[in-house]
Amino acid sequence: MAIRKIRTMGDKILTKKCRQVEEVTPRIRQLVEDMLDTMYDACGVGLAAPQVGILKRIVVIDVGEGPLVLINPVITQTSGEQTGEEGCLSLPGKSGVVTRPNLVTVKAWNENMEEITVTGEGLLARAICHECDHLEGIMYVEHVEGEIHDVEYDSEEE
Repeated sequence: MAIRKIRTMGDKILTKKCRQVEEVTPRIRQLVEDMLDTMYDACGVGLAAPQVGILKRIVVIDVGEGPLVLINPVITQTSGEQTGEEGCLSLPGKSGVVTRPNLVTVKAWNENMEEITVTGEGLLARAICHECDHLEGIMYVEHVEGEIHDVEYDSEEE
């Protein structure tokens, strides 16, 4: 298990476009494992490679249905709309209201370089859009409607 440092807003790497992954090498497999470990350690639902300092088109997501690895993801279809609070591991303790598609279909490769198509609704759709934005050097704050604010925690959850 290797926890990598999560880059935070202001780090220039988060504004850069990522490069395609041509093949899944042992280093890429290790990166995917480290990204999952890092995401779980930070209690996140998604993490993109630039957030750990690597300009590769790789994202990992887990909205409670098990880990999803997307290599070279391309959103092929969206529909509907959802508006809600969104946060980011690269801007800890903050959130803002963002409108995203409610249904998203993405084509990608998995960690075995098999082509996959995933359709997500609700939180999964939001996570796919959010993480794919990272691969283009876009942070969710560019989509926030209104102000970015401190995350409010329910005292019963602490």
